[in-house]
Amino acid sequence: MLLALAGGLFAVFVINVSIGSFGGTPFFGNVGEMLCLFAVSVAFTAAVLKKEAERKAGK
Repeated sequence: MLLALAGGLFAVFVINVSIGSFGGTPFFGNVGEMLCLFAVSVAFTAAVLKKEAERKAGK
């Protein structure tokens, strides 16, 4: 779940950057992009820590 959230948010970031690089008007500004990447980092870190805790509890 968290990994899918991280992937979805990263896809939104990539789409936003792609729109801006092709000359369009991106829907996020600089601060929006930073917050999106921060949310990706938090979700990815939470997913990794959750998976490690599950693996450690299973041993």
